[in-house]
Amino acid sequence: MSDTLTITIDGRPCACEPGEYLYDVAERNGIHIPALCRSDAFEDHRACCRVCIVEVEERGRRKVVTSCVYPVERECTVYTNSEKIVEERAVTLALLAKRAPDSETIVSMAQEAGELDGFDRLITLDGEKCILCGLCVQACDSLGTGAISTVNRGVDKKVSTPYDKPSADCIGCLSCANVCPTGAIEYTQDATSRTIWSRTFELAFCERCGNLMGTREAVHRAAEKAGVEEPRVCDACRKKELADEMMQTYRYV
Repeated sequence: MSDTLTITIDGRPCACEPGEYLYDVAERNGIHIPALCRSDAFEDHRACCRVCIVEVEERGRRKVVTSCVYPVERECTVYTNSEKIVEERAVTLALLAKRAPDSETIVSMAQEAGELDGFDRLITLDGEKCILCGLCVQACDSLGTGAISTVNRGVDKKVSTPYDKPSADCIGCLSCANVCPTGAIEYTQDATSRTIWSRTFELAFCERCGNLMGTREAVHRAAEKAGVEEPRVCDACRKKELADEMMQTYRYV
């Protein structure tokens, strides 16, 4: 007997396994639910932004849930754009737009959700893009570096390096910037160096093809974790070298 459940999302029957998150079931079936703090890079979801809320109907009763952390346990009907969800999602995005007015992503999503009255009295954090979702800190921790963290409390809460100083633990890998949903983590890069979190890193290039491999600190850290010598060529060139060696070997067999 199969344990597979069939739920209905926006009128569409969707098969899923018990315990699967609603967000995943919807995305797998081509039903888009907007989200900001959700990343496929991590299994541990934070449910911080609340943008991915949906309405679930079970046994005749409806409730609003956060789809990225709501496990499906029984057959149900899901509404991703009901009148209630549209209204509550618009409020959430309007508040986030006050928190991060310089984020083009947030402003665009808020405008698409619709203009709301009554938010003019709220303070706008000018120059801010961060919504404190924590994905950047999670990415940094997953690498074992721990160069950034959430610091301070209340209105002064932010993501930063210890004491806002250049961190000796940072390797300039851009994992934090790449996972940020709002473009809050900025960096600069030229032909030979990259600057992020107030620290400048020398870039390392493949000795064979010249392609960028990362910062020297990032390349060293990756080799150290893998227990191998620090590479001088990129993965693509290394594979090509191995293939060439194999061809030479077979040629004389």
